[in-house]
Amino acid sequence: MAVKIRLKRMGKIRAPFYRVVVMDSRAKRDGRAIEEIGLYHPTEEPSFIKIDGERAQYWLSQGAQPTEAVAALLKVTGDWQKFTGESGAEGSLRAPEPKQTKKDLYEAALASSDKEGAEHEAITAKKKADKEAAKEQAAAEPAAKAEAPTEEAPAAEDAPAEAETTTEA
Repeated sequence: MAVKIRLKRMGKIRAPFYRVVVMDSRAKRDGRAIEEIGLYHPTEEPSFIKIDGERAQYWLSQGAQPTEAVAALLKVTGDWQKFTGESGAEGSLRAPEPKQTKKDLYEAALASSDKEGAEHEAITAKKKADKEAAKEQAAAEPAAKAEAPTEEAPAAEDAPAEAETTTEA
């Protein structure tokens, strides 16, 4: 019986993840496996690769042939270099960056707002733009009042003139 180490596709449409499995070469792609020896999630950044090195070494020593995709994964993890005796057995597997907790993100946002001297209230982008426009308008009004001379026109004269124009129309 010819045995292969290959990928078994799982997941949803456009969201695949794979299991690294040992199977009879005549079995269907997603058929029954002899043994599952690892996982591969290509959609994550960096790709998640977890392979049981001992079991991979065992099956390679028993004559199981890896497919091209699995051979590439074994080279990344360093298992292929161990099997063939090549140098560079550490592989080139990248570890994901540790995720920040919500508390750390909150403290960082609070610290940045303290530096700016901003108020400690949640503001949407629209409210922030409205506040900035109000500040600019408030700053522009005193400047406009200082530039324009103050003329006192009697309000009584303006009112009848407006009334006459409206009745003529």
